[in-house]
Amino acid sequence: MDFWAEIVGQADAARALQQAAAADGSPAHAWLITGPPGSGRSNLAFRFAAALIARSEEQRDAVYEQVRARTHPDLGVLTTQKLLIDIKAAREIVTTAHYAPADGRYRVIVIEDADRMPERTSNVLLKALEEPPERTIWILCAPSEADLLPTIRSRARSLRLITPSASDIAGLLHERDGIDPQDAERAARLAQSHIGMARRLASDPEAMQRRDRTIGVALGVGTLGDAMSAAASLSAVAKADADALTETLDAKEREEAMRSLGLAPGAAIPPQMRAQMRVLEEDQKRRATRSLRDGIDRILTDLLSLYRDVLLTALIAGEAGGLPDRGATGASDGAGDWALELVNREQQARVAELAEGWGPRRALAAVDAVETARERLGRGITPGLVLEALFSSVLVAGDPA
Repeated sequence: MDFWAEIVGQADAARALQQAAAADGSPAHAWLITGPPGSGRSNLAFRFAAALIARSEEQRDAVYEQVRARTHPDLGVLTTQKLLIDIKAAREIVTTAHYAPADGRYRVIVIEDADRMPERTSNVLLKALEEPPERTIWILCAPSEADLLPTIRSRARSLRLITPSASDIAGLLHERDGIDPQDAERAARLAQSHIGMARRLASDPEAMQRRDRTIGVALGVGTLGDAMSAAASLSAVAKADADALTETLDAKEREEAMRSLGLAPGAAIPPQMRAQMRVLEEDQKRRATRSLRDGIDRILTDLLSLYRDVLLTALIAGEAGGLPDRGATGASDGAGDWALELVNREQQARVAELAEGWGPRRALAAVDAVETARERLGRGITPGLVLEALFSSVLVAGDPA
C-alpha cells in the first residue's frame, strides 16, 4: 500500500508533504497542520515525521513503525493529559531540539494539541522557532490557526485539512480493517467523519451501544425529571467510556513501570520507590479526568447531530408542507430524500416526530444549547452540571413565551 494511502480525504495535503519530504525537497523548519477534530491531523503529522526522518523511501515504513510507537531516537513529541501544556514540558522539548539527528536526515518534534499551550508556554516555543537548528523540523497540530499566537503562526508554514467524507472513511474501514461495508458506512456516518471515532464504532460493539444509548436517552427527555435523569445517565455513559479507554493503558503502564524498577507484577513496592509510582498514578488520574471530559464532549457532539437532524427535518417539512410517508421502501422524490441527509437515520421516525412537535425555532434553540454546553465544558464546569443545564435549556425552549 502507498505510504500515504491511510491519509483519508487529504490528497492535496499529503501531496504537499510528500514533496517537502522528498530527498531533493527543502522542507520549512516549522509546519502548522490545522483541521477539525477527526480530520487526521496527528496521523498526517506522524506520517510526515517518518518521511522526513527516513533516509530513503524504502525506509519510510520501518521508520513509521518506530515513530508511531514514539521510540525513534530522532522524534520528539510534546503532548499532555492535562487541559494545558505546561511550561516545564515545553522547555524540556525545546532543549532536545538542538540535538543533531542520531540516525535519520532530520530531527522532528511534533506538538499535538498545540492549541493547549497558554501564552507563557507559547513564548518558550517562539524562541526556538525564531532561531531554528539547521536539521530540526517542528510540526504543530491544532484545530485552527486562530488557536495559536500570531507570532507562532507567522513562523510556520500552514497546511489546512478538510473534513473527510463519510464515504472515504467507510472505504478505508472496509479496505484496511475488513469491516463489513454496511457497518463501515454506519460507523463513518455516526462518527460524523471523525476518523478515530469511526474506527472505534466499527470495531467496538460496546462503543456503538454507548452511542445508541446516548441518543435514546436524549429522545426520552420530556420533563425536568427526565432531564436530570438523562444528565446522570449520560455522565455514567461518559465515565464508562473513559474507563474503557484508560483501564488497559493504565495497567500496561504500571506493569512496565514495575518491570523498569526490577519488581515482579503484583509485588509490594519498596518505600524508596513509591515516589516514582505516585508520579505515574498522578499522571493517570489527570489522563482519566481529561478522558472523562473528552467523553462528555463526544456525547455533546452526538447530541448536536440529533438536534441538527431535527432542525433539518423541521425546515424541510415547513418548506414542503409536511414530510411524505416513506413507507417500507422510502420515497424518492421531493422532500422524501430528506432522510438521506440525516446522521441518525436509524431514528428517522422519532426525529420526524420531534420536528413536527418542536418546529424549527425550538430545534434551533436545542442546537444552540449544545454549543453553549460545549463552551461551558471548555471552561472547566463540572460535566454533570453542563448536561443538566443543557437538557433543562432544551425543555425551556419548548415552553410558551
